[in-house]
Amino acid sequence: MDFASYIQILDSTIRLSTPLLLACLAGLFSERAGIFDIGLEGKMLAAAFASAALSYATGNVWVGLLGGIFAALLMSTIHGLASITFRGNQLISGVAINFLASGLTVLLGQNWFQLGGRTPPLGAGARFTEITLPFADDVANIPILGPIYADLISGHSILVYVSFALVPASAWLLYRTRFGLRLRAVGENPAAVDTAGVSVKGMRFAAVCICGVLTGLAGAYLSTALSSGFGREMTAGKGFIALAALIFAKWRPWYALGACLLFGLLEALAIRFQNIDLGLIVLPVQFMQALPYVITVVILAGFIGRAIPPRAGGTPYVKEL
Repeated sequence: MDFASYIQILDSTIRLSTPLLLACLAGLFSERAGIFDIGLEGKMLAAAFASAALSYATGNVWVGLLGGIFAALLMSTIHGLASITFRGNQLISGVAINFLASGLTVLLGQNWFQLGGRTPPLGAGARFTEITLPFADDVANIPILGPIYADLISGHSILVYVSFALVPASAWLLYRTRFGLRLRAVGENPAAVDTAGVSVKGMRFAAVCICGVLTGLAGAYLSTALSSGFGREMTAGKGFIALAALIFAKWRPWYALGACLLFGLLEALAIRFQNIDLGLIVLPVQFMQALPYVITVVILAGFIGRAIPPRAGGTPYVKEL
């Protein structure tokens, strides 16, 4: 492959890793506060549908983005009520959200648009367009550095840049602020936080709401930036891959960036290299499509060492009287 091919693969890596990164950061905030969230997939799916539907109806992608965030926040509120207020099983609540979003998006999509659960293609103004950074066209012909800036760094939608900016912002919020300290403490020792006069329920609901906003951004990106409309089950397991990346990253923002870029690279390679001829055998396209998921399992099974989640994760907090 030539240099341009490498740039194209890395460009696809950035685009494909963006929803994973947003969902991974969402799960990080939630699980750091002690709320396991298997429902990332469902929240992303609901947000993708709401964003595409509202963008199509209004012709304004920003209205669609707000609609996607609202849909994900609604799902997060349901999860918060079930797991925090009513102290239900967090894993079952997350699975229920996945099923709810999967069924509702198809039902509403068919009822509203009669396209088998899909939305109509989004036109200009109803989807996010690529942003050309300053001087990108001027430096494009400079060897090596020009294509890196003009074709790799420049030319993405605003949600891509937002997602990467959220990594240092999340690290700062978690490790340099009082809010982050309390949020991490709630996930480790909620009784001590409660003794200090901080509301455990309040902190956990705040984390769940942050999770809703970030999954809303991830879903909106899928349907209004990476694609031009909503397709049935378009998340295709990305919420679960984001959870795998979160475990791989050991619940740390910067490691999450690296993990999501790795999984995005695997997906980009699977898309580019199909029906590979090895001489004796030809690897079918299905093998390459399954490769990212297989490698995800392999990495989690044998290459990350011991990943220790927050000690209070998955356990409802009951205030002692």
